[in-house]
Amino acid sequence: MLTDVVTHYCPGCTHGVIHRLVAEVMDELDLGEKTIGVASVGCSVFAYNYFDCDFVEAAHGRAPAMATGIKRVHPDKFVFTYQGDGDLASIGTAEIIHAATRGENISVIFVNNGVYGMTGGQMAPTTLPGMKTTSSPTGRDTHTMGFPLRMSELLATTSGASYVVRRSVHDPGHINQAKKAIKTAFQVQMHGLGFALVEILSSCPVNWGMTPHESMDYIKQKMIPYFPLGDYKIADAVKQIK
Repeated sequence: MLTDVVTHYCPGCTHGVIHRLVAEVMDELDLGEKTIGVASVGCSVFAYNYFDCDFVEAAHGRAPAMATGIKRVHPDKFVFTYQGDGDLASIGTAEIIHAATRGENISVIFVNNGVYGMTGGQMAPTTLPGMKTTSSPTGRDTHTMGFPLRMSELLATTSGASYVVRRSVHDPGHINQAKKAIKTAFQVQMHGLGFALVEILSSCPVNWGMTPHESMDYIKQKMIPYFPLGDYKIADAVKQIK
């Protein structure tokens, strides 16, 4: 389900790994001909170049709203969004919360690298306390800039959400766990069980000012303690999926 092209992602960025996982799951579930993806604005803006399926581009933050419309008009299609933290957790906060609250039967891949990667490395809603960015050069000060937003924990409180989990792709074991979560999220939609979201902790070596190897350690040592991996909501019906 991936096209034979070179990606625009920076060295060490794990968007490519996540793309591969999504594509593998689409293949395994035979979703190619019936899939419509919705790309966000951000580093993943060109996702439609990399997946061999129908794709549309949403305005910044509006991917869940567009996915809602597509799924309601074409309930027989499989619809997923692919969004970064600057898109989903900032300008798109209202869209994702209300899509989850309504229990829209869509699947969301949420890539959290704690920074606005595409536009210069500014502080994002998910930037960790003390983390330096181009708009917080001395580090995020929670007294003046507030605390990072934990989206999985927030969305898990909505009645319409059926499956909300957080995973990471910083090593092979966690990559395998992320793939299993993506597959479950897609099966949730296939069974008509409502809103599903997989948050994936990802790297941004260039904007973090790190080597790719250092960025993997940063995810493990800094991001995971603040954004704990785990299952935040799994509806009883989802537990019956085989």
